[in-house]
Amino acid sequence: MKKFLTIVSLALPVFLTAAATIRSSDSAKYTNLKVLPKNISSRDLQSIMADDFEDGLGVSCGFCHANAPDGHGLDFASDTKPEKAITRTMMRMTLDLNKRWLQNKHPRLGDPALVVQCSTCHKGQAFPYGAEPQ
Repeated sequence: MKKFLTIVSLALPVFLTAAATIRSSDSAKYTNLKVLPKNISSRDLQSIMADDFEDGLGVSCGFCHANAPDGHGLDFASDTKPEKAITRTMMRMTLDLNKRWLQNKHPRLGDPALVVQCSTCHKGQAFPYGAEPQ
């Protein structure tokens, strides 16, 4: 019994540290989030980007996010593309419609309970019918 307690007392801190590391890696730090929660998990953020934007609007990341200054990848924190500001406005509009008119008391982007979503109007297109850019 003494040997068992010794092993458990030595192993427990290792397991707790590993569990904390796994949990903290899911909550990556993102910068310049203005509509999405500051503490959003990586999984939730990727789900919103894939389901709401890629599927709902038929666009890829570069539609809203600017290229990185070094030319490698995207600069997700940058606000240089006007599409990003428009997207934030549309995200707020979607949340407002669900809360004010559809009685969803705590609407959250990415929640399947949302009645109005990006795809409601966009139907997989970057611009809804009748709202094509000039």
